[in-house]
Amino acid sequence: MVKKICNILSTIVLVVLLAAAAVILVPMLLGYKEMAVLSGSMEPTIPVGSLVYVKPVEASELEAGDVCTYYLSDGETFVTHRVLSIDPDAQTLVTQGDANESPDGDIQFSQVYGRADFHLPYLGIAIQNIRTPVGIMTICGVVMLVILLNFIPAIIDAAEDEKKRSEEHTSELQSPRTI
Repeated sequence: MVKKICNILSTIVLVVLLAAAAVILVPMLLGYKEMAVLSGSMEPTIPVGSLVYVKPVEASELEAGDVCTYYLSDGETFVTHRVLSIDPDAQTLVTQGDANESPDGDIQFSQVYGRADFHLPYLGIAIQNIRTPVGIMTICGVVMLVILLNFIPAIIDAAEDEKKRSEEHTSELQSPRTI
């Protein structure tokens, strides 16, 4: 019974880990970069805590209505907002968060990283937390749990075998011997 429960739990944990890995790795293999949404500027279209998948594209490939990701002037911070208009002559575009009341202003084509093609709610929170010391310890704990779930049945079987051998040995010692 314990063996069956351990196998079921181990399978469930492995399936969840494989699904999470697929959600992260498959888009990466297709050229997408994942980014966690930290603010509510695109709500309700893209909720806070979502994981946005951005495909690198040239700014000239974007159209009004697309959701794009661009760098702020510091070169490290990304913003994902909807394109309102594009001025190909000035090489700029105007964006605005769906929840914002005013546009962001002119964004240079050189600041554009790519188009945000899709998002997955709540996964951004998980990805952000996995990168912390507590998240790393949690992943290590899950891996240890999977290992334990695979070894517990073997340990129980070994203990039962030892108990049977001990009982057999005891019964042999107690039975009368004939010479």
